[in-house]
Amino acid sequence: MTIPEQIIAKIEAYDTIIIHRHVHPDPDAIGSQVGLAEVIRNSFPTKKVYQVGSDTGDLAWLANVQSIDEATYQGALVITTDAANSPRISDDHYQDGAYLIKIDHHPNDDPYGDLNWVLPDASSTSEIIIDIVNDSQGRLQFNDAAARVLYAGMVGDTGRFMFDSTSPHTMNCAAQMMTFDIQHAKINQRMNEITLEQAKLQGYLFDQLQVNQHHVAYLVVSQATQARLHVSAQQVHSIVGTPGRLRGVLTWVTFVEQDDGAYRVHFRSKGPVINELAKQHAGGGHPMASGANAADQAEIEQIIAELSALADAYQAAQ
Repeated sequence: MTIPEQIIAKIEAYDTIIIHRHVHPDPDAIGSQVGLAEVIRNSFPTKKVYQVGSDTGDLAWLANVQSIDEATYQGALVITTDAANSPRISDDHYQDGAYLIKIDHHPNDDPYGDLNWVLPDASSTSEIIIDIVNDSQGRLQFNDAAARVLYAGMVGDTGRFMFDSTSPHTMNCAAQMMTFDIQHAKINQRMNEITLEQAKLQGYLFDQLQVNQHHVAYLVVSQATQARLHVSAQQVHSIVGTPGRLRGVLTWVTFVEQDDGAYRVHFRSKGPVINELAKQHAGGGHPMASGANAADQAEIEQIIAELSALADAYQAAQ
């Protein structure tokens, strides 16, 4: 029995299914989590299916979470989607079920759970969910609600189908979701929108962004700047990809100060593999897009130096 077949068998076997995703959710985290939940609800109306975790913030228009008590986990199947490592899973109760399945598309550096289905070459975890449903021989069925969020998950994690991870198969999956009543143009428009405050943040980025001789761009967004521009740390994510539009920038990093004074670190790259560097700073992710953490200014400077050395080595090898 293949792993997808085992996943489907477990879904069929359990009456209560609880689905988690990672903290600070992006469209793929929500799309894969809620998309799978909607598929199971549609396919097995008598099952109790819950999507849980922290608030979805600015993505509440896409979907939201449910609150359940600890007793619900007794004898339940728990599935995590798009959560690469256990510290990033939103809500620690994921450990309290009877059986745990991990479905993800990040490198499997933390193979937690009883069953793993991890495909790092997939464009998104939403794409993996679509494949599981398509391979189920009709045991699992899409509906409009599932297709809507799964489509959004693919759009989000492929950068609107611009990233290298976008394959012909990805486009076929997107086309399949578009056959449902999902209003895909409205989804694309909503995902492209930013607030006036975020637009001003874009202006701040271009004014304050530093690009060194190693073709590394970097920006620090302090708590004071967030307050002055009236943006949250989560809203700062809207500018993370912007430095990559600049000609001559090879790799870039954004440091976003959190409430506790530490920094959330967003790595992006056009060539150098940066996820190993992210792992050295309590993070990880994809080869060209990763996240990490920095405790203070000294670690910020260390990361910039390490990223510069990485960029130099990459350019020397070309």
